[in-house]
Amino acid sequence: MSETPTACLIGWPAAHSRSPIIHKYWLKELGIAGDYRIEAVEPVAFPDFIASLAARGYCGANVTIPHKEKALALSLPDARARAVGAANTLYFRDDKLHSTNTDVEGFIGNLDASAQRWRADDEAVVLGAGGSARAVVFGLIERGVPRIHLVNRSRERAQVLAQPYGERVSVASWDDVESLLPKAGLVVNTTSLGMKGQPPLPLDVALLRADATVADLVYVPLRTELLTAAAGRGLQTADGLGMLLHQAVRGFELWFGRRPQVSPALRALVEADLTVK
Repeated sequence: MSETPTACLIGWPAAHSRSPIIHKYWLKELGIAGDYRIEAVEPVAFPDFIASLAARGYCGANVTIPHKEKALALSLPDARARAVGAANTLYFRDDKLHSTNTDVEGFIGNLDASAQRWRADDEAVVLGAGGSARAVVFGLIERGVPRIHLVNRSRERAQVLAQPYGERVSVASWDDVESLLPKAGLVVNTTSLGMKGQPPLPLDVALLRADATVADLVYVPLRTELLTAAAGRGLQTADGLGMLLHQAVRGFELWFGRRPQVSPALRALVEADLTVK
């Protein structure tokens, strides 16, 4: 491992990632002589790359699509990574490669910061049943949300996600959404619907209570139609860019030994880059 602490983002593709902007900003802000790079690694080469991570000079890494599940199998995962079924952060302790999933605290941290009046003692509706939904459900369960309605096109996939949580997570179909929204204190979109180039999300925010909170994990566009409609009703919202920023905090701390802050200046920097791209 190099004397200068260096982390990287491993993905295929990887060039689109905004993680270098975030981590290099914090390194400069905190006066740390470190670095953060992008490594585009094909799936077939991923196991060998991970096995030689320290030899390549890295103290850890972020992992993105399509490597998150494989990263879990090639490391020592914590409870969060095991529950989510994927690892997005790798780090060394006692010369062993450990992993975690910071999407959990990324989602909850952004929700706390952006929608401070959201209530953990209320019902939630989570749209989607992929890896992001796993992180969201685990985070909400950790915070004590008593009832989560999981809505997905594939009922079987949703049932696999819900199974470990018993009666606290129930599976619903898209046909059930209209009846669920009036009871929900929180609605979270973890699907790609509403993303640039994808179909819109068919959700009527007029059915939500006046005190409801709406979160959307999509961050391209920065303000999705769902969040625009929710804000138009005066509802609290939390966007995907905020989650991206908050999920980066613990990885930085694990690698560089200092806990950074998500600031308006950092958000403005990443927003500007998203707008240009």
